[in-house]
Amino acid sequence: MAHHRQTKQESSVVGCFHINACVLPLVSISIPYCERTDKKATEADFTFRHNVGFYIIFLTLPSSSAWISILGRVRSVLFVKDEAIGAISRTSAEKAKAERLKKESKGLQTLTKSKGFMINFCITVVMTIIFLWLAVSVSTDGEVNSFDPFSILEIDSASDPKAIKKAFRKLSLKYHPDKNPGDRAAEAKFMMVSKAYEALTDTASRENWEKFGNPDGKQSMEVSIGLPDFLLDTGNRNLVLMVYLIIMVGVIPFAVWSYYSDSSKFGEKDVMYDTYSWYHHTLNEHSLIKALPECLAGAAEFRKRNVPKSAEDKADIGQLMSLVKTQMQKPKFNHPVCIKGNVLMHAHLLREAEKITNPSLVDDLKYMLRLSTTLIDAMISVCQHQDILQTAINCIEFGQLVTQAMWVKDSSLLQLPHFTQEEVKHCGIGKGKTNSILEYRALPDEQKKGMANFTDEQKEDVKKYLDMLPDISVDTRVFVDDDEDDKVYEGDLCTIRVTITRNNLEEGESAGLIHAPRFPFPKQEAWWIMLGTREGKIVHIEKVPNPDRVFDHEIKFLAPRVGEYEFDLFVKSNAYVGLDQKHKVTLTTLDNSVLPEYKVHPDDAELDDEPTLFEEILNANIEQDDSDSDDSDDEDDGPAIAPKSDADLKKERLKKARQQNDDDSDSDDAEEVYTDK
Repeated sequence: MAHHRQTKQESSVVGCFHINACVLPLVSISIPYCERTDKKATEADFTFRHNVGFYIIFLTLPSSSAWISILGRVRSVLFVKDEAIGAISRTSAEKAKAERLKKESKGLQTLTKSKGFMINFCITVVMTIIFLWLAVSVSTDGEVNSFDPFSILEIDSASDPKAIKKAFRKLSLKYHPDKNPGDRAAEAKFMMVSKAYEALTDTASRENWEKFGNPDGKQSMEVSIGLPDFLLDTGNRNLVLMVYLIIMVGVIPFAVWSYYSDSSKFGEKDVMYDTYSWYHHTLNEHSLIKALPECLAGAAEFRKRNVPKSAEDKADIGQLMSLVKTQMQKPKFNHPVCIKGNVLMHAHLLREAEKITNPSLVDDLKYMLRLSTTLIDAMISVCQHQDILQTAINCIEFGQLVTQAMWVKDSSLLQLPHFTQEEVKHCGIGKGKTNSILEYRALPDEQKKGMANFTDEQKEDVKKYLDMLPDISVDTRVFVDDDEDDKVYEGDLCTIRVTITRNNLEEGESAGLIHAPRFPFPKQEAWWIMLGTREGKIVHIEKVPNPDRVFDHEIKFLAPRVGEYEFDLFVKSNAYVGLDQKHKVTLTTLDNSVLPEYKVHPDDAELDDEPTLFEEILNANIEQDDSDSDDSDDEDDGPAIAPKSDADLKKERLKKARQQNDDDSDSDDAEEVYTDK
């Protein structure tokens, strides 16, 4: 490697030792430790073994994190457990889903299908090759041992003066500048040979070499930058400049613009801002569940993917529409993206997805279902922002239907493994008929209908499903923190503690994944907890993914005016149909005037008169302004006014400072819920 900054050589250069501080494909920054001769820089006496760790760290650091990420991905697809990817089959109905998840999440072929992983892998391999090349170059060419005149003259350390002189003559003639005009390497070698001969023939030079490693004695250190030779070659000047301009003016700005433009499109929960805008436009207090598939289909995340790409796609969508059209609400939007997404979602909800023969449509539906949970949560956030309780409830129930592949008129019994409309119909007729999943679970095993034609394995699947189906009990308590009683007064920060107990779990057990064979992705059990008023306003809404058998959730708000209030508490599953509960929560707010008057302790009252740090700083500025004004007043003639005492002035300044601080401060009111009695 050549030095970017060079000095004229009036005598020989001993050597140079480089430490690569940063390794890049085009540029490497090197720090040569040099010792100074009389009129030039010479190299320090360092050995490679002292800095081998430094070499290794800075050569491998840029790519080590990438390799750790790549090896982590490889490990995750080769040694990951089935439970970690949701590939579990608790019933035979889940076997197909579990096998599909294993196929998609395990094996190296899953990584080769990932475009992002392959790009990262290729870039990392190229960079690693460059690093290895630089490491080899440094180990062979970059390493400079201690100044050894014998090795420079290519003679043995036991050589006599005659052999030394002979070797010097031979090498000096070979590398003489007159025989090698314009060859800097030969010139440097000639100076090294001269310096080596001097170190072996001159008594003082030899003593300095043996003591300090340099024939000129102890030297100072010089730092410079090392660059590859081809960057300094005058023949490559235009090429280097062109590449530099392309990278600095083209590649880097484009990369920054691409990252910023992509990241600026997404808001909370990694949902695009255009999607939130679409939801604000389409969702209102009159939105029904039947209209939500079209609302979901119009999300910005699907607008590029769901554009029909060929006449074949349009024909397949039209054929699929004929199967689901009777169950679809009349579309409000005639855009091809909305129509395609709406049809695909209805095919899933009506359990007609198996009839889709076009592989691209299958992938598009799978993509929509993968994002459905996040996008439906975004719908609920918009409903919370618009304060429309019933539409939020509809969105939650729509999420349940999407997970179980059911539609609005379907019985909750369709969630049972191997149950179809025929089995559901059989359960709803005759003695002991049932129409809901909870009623069916409460029946004795011998009275459960619909399994007359089931095999023993299928019957066992139904039993397992009913055992794992969530069975919750909900308890509530209204109180005020740090109060001895449960009385609530106007203006108190009141808390409603909701305690949920999963009765289907034993002590120490945790809730697992949702049983949803027709939903292609694993989904964790969670519960939506909502508190609303009788007028349909939202007080609180939150999804709680706590898997514990017993867990608490607290709802805090300011107590309304004096009176009796009744709130609706909804506890709704994020994935199961028919398990939702609704409870009434009553709140009696008392008049706070009956509370004992709060008296401030005299010592605390005196503290109010003490200036704060901010006030002291402000007073200092006021004192300076007053002194300036006093100086100007002294120049005016007029009747004498008795001066105020220092204490009066301090109180006056403190009063002004507090008044100014109060005027500039903004008051933030806490959330308060007012409901008409």
